[in-house]
Amino acid sequence: MTPPDAPAATFRARLAAVAGATQAMLDALLAPAILPGETLRPPRLVAAMRYACLDGGKRLRPFLLVETAALFGLTGEGVLRAAAALEMLHCYSLVHDDLPAMDNDDLRRGRPTLHKAYDEAMAILVGDSLLTLAFDVMADTATHASGDVRLALVQGLARAAGLGGMAGGQVLDLAAESSPMPLAPAALLQLQAMKTGALIRFAVEAGAVMGGADDFARTALADYAVALGAAFQIADDILDAEGDAATLGKATGKDGARNKATLVQALGLKAAKARRDALVGQAQAALQRAGFGGRADVLGQAALFVASRDA
Repeated sequence: MTPPDAPAATFRARLAAVAGATQAMLDALLAPAILPGETLRPPRLVAAMRYACLDGGKRLRPFLLVETAALFGLTGEGVLRAAAALEMLHCYSLVHDDLPAMDNDDLRRGRPTLHKAYDEAMAILVGDSLLTLAFDVMADTATHASGDVRLALVQGLARAAGLGGMAGGQVLDLAAESSPMPLAPAALLQLQAMKTGALIRFAVEAGAVMGGADDFARTALADYAVALGAAFQIADDILDAEGDAATLGKATGKDGARNKATLVQALGLKAAKARRDALVGQAQAALQRAGFGGRADVLGQAALFVASRDA
């Protein structure tokens, strides 16, 4: 599934540009200087938060938020602040997922996980701090002038990340590990839509909300995001089954060892790849339905990237 050279090159350039801009925004937001209402930012906590967030990751979720907002002509600092807030929340989830009580991983993005580089207590506190700071940033007037938009962002992020979204999906995932019976495909898809898909969907919906999209465009973009999130998770499962740790920057083969519920396990590798590719087609079809034309090409390429990535 290799995309054509020119569109793929444009996509890679945009992904790199957004990643760089997100990195710069994270660097500024995770600075030692205190904000009004804060008393002190403990240096070790700041350093650990920066370890969790800076110098790693593809920044796909920020990219989706930024590029969706750009469809409606909205760019600038406010969009990047929202993108960085979303990335902070994503990074918090990785820090907590890596803990011994969860996935018990030693390697993330090619270096020691945070609880290995620091300790478990610091990993918990880093996650807590990144989570709360993400909502602080989303609620700030510097992110968007409209209080209604900020409220929608905060509420949308809470629901994507909380008990009915990512955190709830993690609970289902942990329960599936100890279940004597494999999850039915429908239950597995629900789990994945919560644990992985919810934040990807929020990224797209947040960009649409910030850009003032109408209901028709928001519905089409939500369909795109749901298909994209599902394809992303299947691709991740396939990488765990086929990839190597040096390329991925994390351990591989752990899903099978931990009895993780995956579509590779449920369907087999060949069928999982076919489903991944079908979901990419669904994502691209949703963009076409919305009538964005060439303006959405970079989002269409994102779907191809998700399916063809090797890390």
